[in-house]
Amino acid sequence: ILSLTSIMALAFIGACLSDHLGYYLGRFFGPSFHHTSFATKRADQLRKAELFISKYGAAAIIAGRLMTAVRSLVPALVGSSGIDRVKFTLVDLLACAI
Repeated sequence: ILSLTSIMALAFIGACLSDHLGYYLGRFFGPSFHHTSFATKRADQLRKAELFISKYGAAAIIAGRLMTAVRSLVPALVGSSGIDRVKFTLVDLLACAI
């Protein structure tokens, strides 16, 4: 059985790793994803999400980390929207620490 400190450290590392995996998948597959039938059916919703991320930037990343329903989608959307890697990493570290 691990101590609370160990559990919290491992949870932080896991959260950061999963967010970065989603971010890099978004950067890699993002441009081609917009041409799939799934994305074309939901083009308006994707456009709104990308505008929200572009407008609010860091706040959108932090809020997305704290909302259960969109937690796994926000890093991929951020990656596909072209947010800088360093900016994402710094904001994501803060969001995971919260």
